[in-house]
Amino acid sequence: MPITKLEQMFSMLKSKSRKRLVAAFANDAHTIGAVSGAIDKGIVEATLVGDEATIKKVCEEHKIDVKKFKIVQEADEWKATQKAVELINKGEGDVLMKGLVTSDKYMRAILDKEKGIMSGANAILSHVAVIETPNYPKLLIVSDVAIIPAPDLKQKIAMTNYLITTAHALGINNPKVALLAATEQMMPGMQACVDAAIISKMADRGQIKGAIVDGPLALDVCVDKESCEIKKLKSPVAGDADCILFPNIESANVFFKTNTKLCGGELGAVVYGAKVPCILTSRGDSEMTKLYSIALAASLAK
Repeated sequence: MPITKLEQMFSMLKSKSRKRLVAAFANDAHTIGAVSGAIDKGIVEATLVGDEATIKKVCEEHKIDVKKFKIVQEADEWKATQKAVELINKGEGDVLMKGLVTSDKYMRAILDKEKGIMSGANAILSHVAVIETPNYPKLLIVSDVAIIPAPDLKQKIAMTNYLITTAHALGINNPKVALLAATEQMMPGMQACVDAAIISKMADRGQIKGAIVDGPLALDVCVDKESCEIKKLKSPVAGDADCILFPNIESANVFFKTNTKLCGGELGAVVYGAKVPCILTSRGDSEMTKLYSIALAASLAK
């Protein structure tokens, strides 16, 4: 059965073996609390790389048993992040998680040509978020809200495949992928429309597998069947999308934050393109967002 609520990931993961999580500079209460919750739910075993005294103080203040974690001492933010990446390279972790470290340092450690954890020289690093919003009957899987500012066609193809992989991990066997543009009309002067048409045709010919892909589609016809009826649009995806590929980071990020900050939505998110799923959440994100992100990464980890 496909997952339609984020909390359903916890039940799904109970039948799987625990994944080994490594958290980089895990000195904050939200990270430690989320990892603790994931351990309690049987999702992961965890190594926290950070300042041991700070970690113990946070655990004491929030009544968390510090013994449930393995702690690797490193008080420096950058060195702790490098150490976390090193543990992944040594085969001691299945999932990498961002703690209190800034996003630029976290990404720099992942991307480091000598000591990083990219899956290959030509790998494309991209962010996928799974959003649960009260205004849509199922989850929406979207990309890219955080990493690639203006994806080119090659990057969009990789992002489309990441969306499909995420949907499959959530039990959506043949997801409907909408390729977003400002209009559902084919406008040759609009690059988002051109790229969407190419990717859609690639899917039609089997070059992209495991999903129903269509575009260009405007946002209203991606998610609203009434809009499709009014516009007399016939599409196997329109009005019922599982996944949305955004044409640029501005549109994706605004959609993401509108759903979470104004619509009461919740989410989990993960970064693709590295040797293991990497959790990239904001330092200000809630503990629940981080817990859902851990569950999503565990669902994708090999």
